[in-house]
Amino acid sequence: MNKKLNKSDFIILAVYFAVSYAIQGKDYYDRGAMLKEYILDFPTELITICATIFLFVFWLIPKFVNEKKYLLFILLGVFSIIFFTAIEYTVGFWSGENDWSKYPKGLDFVLRMINRGSQQTAFPFALLLTKKFYEGQNELLKIEKQQKENELKLLRSQIDPHFLFNNLNTLDSLIDSNTEKAKEYINRLSLIYRYLIKTKDAEVMELSEEIELAENYIFLIKTRFENDYDFKIDIKTTIEDKFIPTGALQTLLENVVKHNKPQNSSAIKATILIDDTLLKVTNTKSSIHSKNESFGTGLENLKARYKLLSDKEMIIINTDKEFNISIPIIKLIDEN
Repeated sequence: MNKKLNKSDFIILAVYFAVSYAIQGKDYYDRGAMLKEYILDFPTELITICATIFLFVFWLIPKFVNEKKYLLFILLGVFSIIFFTAIEYTVGFWSGENDWSKYPKGLDFVLRMINRGSQQTAFPFALLLTKKFYEGQNELLKIEKQQKENELKLLRSQIDPHFLFNNLNTLDSLIDSNTEKAKEYINRLSLIYRYLIKTKDAEVMELSEEIELAENYIFLIKTRFENDYDFKIDIKTTIEDKFIPTGALQTLLENVVKHNKPQNSSAIKATILIDDTLLKVTNTKSSIHSKNESFGTGLENLKARYKLLSDKEMIIINTDKEFNISIPIIKLIDEN
C-alpha cells in the first residue's frame, strides 16, 4: 500500500466522520447530552481514530508487515488500539460525568478497549485500505503498460534504421580515408549491437558494463562529429555491485547530442561524474538544436523505468548555460 495519503483520502475520511458524527449527534441530543460532551467527545474521537489509522499506515504496516514481523505487528497493533481508545473512552467517561466507581479495570478494561477500538476504527480504516488497494491495482496496470512500451521502444532502438544509416555513411567515408579507423569503427559498432541484443531482457546492468557501452558510443560520436563534442568520464567511487537501468548511460549521452549542436567552433562539453550514489551527466548548451536521430528509450521512458526499479527519482536541472541530469545508482546488495 502506498504510504502517502492524498487529497481524496482525506476527503473520504472527512465524509465518513461527518456522517458518523451527524448520527451520533442525534443520539446525544435524544439522551440530552451536556454541551461539554459535544465539545470534547467528537474531537477526541476524531483525533484518536485518525492517530490509530495513521500509526498503522505510516509505521506498523511498513515496518513490521513488510518485514514479516507479524508477532510484533499484532502486539503493537493491539497496544495502540488499547492506548488510543483508552484516551477517547476516558475523556467521554469524564465529560458525561459518570460514576468513576464503574470505570472498567483490569482485564475487563483491556477487553472493552479492544472491542470498542476495533469497532470505531474498522470501518474508516477499511474504507482507506480498499481505496488504496484499487489505486494500487490501477497503478500496477499503468506500470505494466509502460513497461511493455519501454520494451518495444528498446527493441526498436536496436534496429533503428536511421541510426544504422548514419553510421554506415560515416563508415563509408572512413573506408577510403582511414582504413584502420574504419576497422575500429566496425568493431565498436558491433560491440554496441551485441550489447543491446544481449541485454534486451535485462532491467538493470552493472555500472562497469554500462560505462564500457558508453565508451564505445562516445567513440562513434567522436568519429562522426570529430571535435564537435568533448566527453569526459570521471569515476570517484568503486563501481562494483552498482547498477543502473539498462542503456541509461547511453540514453543520457544521446540526449546531449540530440539537443545540442556546436556553434562558433566551440565544442559541447559533457562530463559524466560517478560517485557512490549518483551518476551525473552535465553538458554545456548551445542555442542551435541538433536534428540527429533519437537512439534509445528517451528521458521520459527512463523516468518511468526508475519508478519500477527504485524509490528515488531522476533529478534534472536546466539552466541557460548547462543541462544537468542525475540518476540514482541502484545497489542490489544490502550493505547492512
